Amino acid sequence: MLSGLPAWLLALCLLAGVALDAWWGEPRRWHPLVGFGWLAQRLEARLNRGGARLWRGALAWALLVAPAPLALAALLAALPDSGWALAAGLHALALYAALGLRSLAEHTRPIARALAAGRLDEARQRTGWIVSRDTAHASPDELAKATVESLLENGNDAVFGALFCFMLAGGPGVLAFRLANTLDAMWGYRSPRFNLFGRCAARLDDVFNYLPARLTALSYALLGERQRAWRSWRTQAPAWPSPNAGPVMAAGAGALGLSLGGAARYDGIDEIRPPLGEGRPAAPADIERAWRLVRGSCLLWLALAVLAAASWEWACR
Repeated sequence: MLSGLPAWLLALCLLAGVALDAWWGEPRRWHPLVGFGWLAQRLEARLNRGGARLWRGALAWALLVAPAPLALAALLAALPDSGWALAAGLHALALYAALGLRSLAEHTRPIARALAAGRLDEARQRTGWIVSRDTAHASPDELAKATVESLLENGNDAVFGALFCFMLAGGPGVLAFRLANTLDAMWGYRSPRFNLFGRCAARLDDVFNYLPARLTALSYALLGERQRAWRSWRTQAPAWPSPNAGPVMAAGAGALGLSLGGAARYDGIDEIRPPLGEGRPAAPADIERAWRLVRGSCLLWLALAVLAAASWEWACR
């Protein structure tokens, strides 16, 4: 294991990190990613000016992403063999800091409740907090579509990608993944401001997410309408602009039996995006169905991780 922990202990750390996320959720104050975002904004303001080039974006990425994982890896390497309990705790806390399963529920289920109660203004406001499209005049079904799409995509970015990188490289790996993903969310746009400066962040996030995204799509397919999920993944994902969001969202939409994608308004301009999935349009009740699909897929990964760890330990005896 790249984490340096025995397989059984890494699996326990995985369960502990998920349990901490379920228990505590996101920190209400002093959230580490909020501080990281503030630092990223300050650094970008200094480096992304005067005709910024690719190398400036790459330098900013390295300065922001590398220190925390390297510092944690150095600390773990310096611990004596008798410090395994402290090492396990640090790994679990790193996973907790990077995981966002509970926050997905806390940000999306209130939208479903607001729509069910007819509180359209509240639903529009809450949806606007989690998506970049315009929601001020969105209909209930448009809000439901936007929320379901966000849930499916963030099922990889905030959950499965973190679990995968943790199982591969422990705490340092999951920190690197989450910080790289955060910079992609901040800088990974093809706009005049970020087309060059943010290209490194976008491409490296694609690399980090390549395998997790396809495993996420596979999980959605296994737990939903399989034939529709496979077909949507195979035929629709190549047309989606993101090489990783395409498989995740197409498979998720097919697994739910929904038609997503299509028209969405950004900065006052309607964009027609490629179709996702098959079936009827999304309705407010489908937000809960999408959440259950994400949660069920997480539980599937946890069960497989524990089974793999047990099998590894048995094989090594």
